[in-house]
Amino acid sequence: MDTAFTEEQDGIRRTVRDVLARRCTPEDVRAAVLAPQGYDTALWHTLAHELGLPGLALPEAYGGAGCGTLELALAAEEAGRALLPSPLLPTAVLAAPLLHALGTRRQRDRLLPALARGELTATLAVPAGTLTSALGLTGNGTGQAPWTGISGGRHGRGTQEGGFGATGLAATGFGAGGRGADGSGGSWAGGGRAGGIQARPADGGWRLYGEVGQVLCGHTAGLLLVAAHTGGFARSRTVLFLVTADAPGLTRIRQTALDETRPVARLELRDVPAEPLGPPEDDAGPALAAVGPGVAAVLAAEAVGAADGALRRTVAYVGVRHQFGRPIGSFQAVRHRLADVYVRVEAARSAAYYAAWAAGTEAAARAETAAPPSSTVPVPPGDGPAAVPEGRVNGVDRANPAEGRANGAGPGRPGPAGDGPGEARVDGPLALAQALEALRSAAAETVQLHGGVGFTWEHPAHLAFKRAAGDTLLFGPAHLLRARAAARAGLFAPRTRRASERRDGEAVAV
Repeated sequence: MDTAFTEEQDGIRRTVRDVLARRCTPEDVRAAVLAPQGYDTALWHTLAHELGLPGLALPEAYGGAGCGTLELALAAEEAGRALLPSPLLPTAVLAAPLLHALGTRRQRDRLLPALARGELTATLAVPAGTLTSALGLTGNGTGQAPWTGISGGRHGRGTQEGGFGATGLAATGFGAGGRGADGSGGSWAGGGRAGGIQARPADGGWRLYGEVGQVLCGHTAGLLLVAAHTGGFARSRTVLFLVTADAPGLTRIRQTALDETRPVARLELRDVPAEPLGPPEDDAGPALAAVGPGVAAVLAAEAVGAADGALRRTVAYVGVRHQFGRPIGSFQAVRHRLADVYVRVEAARSAAYYAAWAAGTEAAARAETAAPPSSTVPVPPGDGPAAVPEGRVNGVDRANPAEGRANGAGPGRPGPAGDGPGEARVDGPLALAQALEALRSAAAETVQLHGGVGFTWEHPAHLAFKRAAGDTLLFGPAHLLRARAAARAGLFAPRTRRASERRDGEAVAV
């Protein structure tokens, strides 16, 4: 891994920071969150049309810049520093990778260029509180709570053989389907008594019925990627469906959010016509889990940016605030508290950068092995899988696949951090957990060290504090992210007794 950024990457970071420093001040943020959209549409036009941020990680064949997850993470870090309210996260980080991974050729050709230009915004709609389970970042995919090792009973209490009931769903993200978020049924999406969105075939198409809440920018997105349960118990699976903003039967209501810089909405679907994203016979769980590490890396970078912004504002304040005839920043107790925050932020920054690099390198390796590095892979006319375009994919030139291998990944080789074939990455969730804790620490010290003015509505300190609390609710908590990573790494896997410990010559798992 080359730890130095390229000139292109430094240019992306510098350009986004300069634009947001001029047009996304705390006063601008306050005004933007009060708008009906929840963000500044003029600023979004600049970021999308002039800077091309929504298409930063999309292939050039679809109008994107052909960069990778690391470049998108650098842009997200600057967005987090300014606490930017925008549809960048749901469009470029959540929806675009899924469209590229699951969409048919016609769906990609129709939708991805519009997303790359910023003419269309999109979001992912999953039941409230299950986003991280859907992306494979929390939970363990077996119907068991990872922090206890036992299943939930009918009312969410622990039993040795019971499955999660409807009441236990809210706390765990698992429902009646009995299978988890790692690509084996996606019970986090609901089904039967568990609620969520139900899909059924009708009149040669599909219809959706149900309700989901806390959908990021769900009230303004022009395209919704709705996770719906179908197939009943026998063929239970989760399928992503495309729903347009003007679909009949769709009601969208903006919800009150703790963090106003992340507008959320409740979606009510009543017999809404929908188009499957890719073949409806396939479960969307593996694709969601595949994009999860990249999403976690970008979210971690954004949280690091918010933490760094709060820390810098606090350092500037304690340098000018005087008490007892001297700046309060000269007191050793204040210095030590800020030094602790600085260490946490820098450690989280390093983890986020590595996770973003690793996710981009792995995605480039997958694109390389999906097809030969010639121009395109021929596909029959119709809605077959999309061709792999020429040009740059996730920051790697397809004409020069050695570029990706030089950074530590390639066909037949383990990717970064030693993940072998079929193994899920854990650096993304771990980086997100560390970044969330760094942001929480920085926001708390910001409020505390600003004294009496720090908790007032007029001061911007509460914006960082609410971002920290809101991100923990939406994307955490940190201990569940770490529990999932530990389970994937096999840190707490059952071991087999030694021969001397066996009873009657049989191996006993403990």
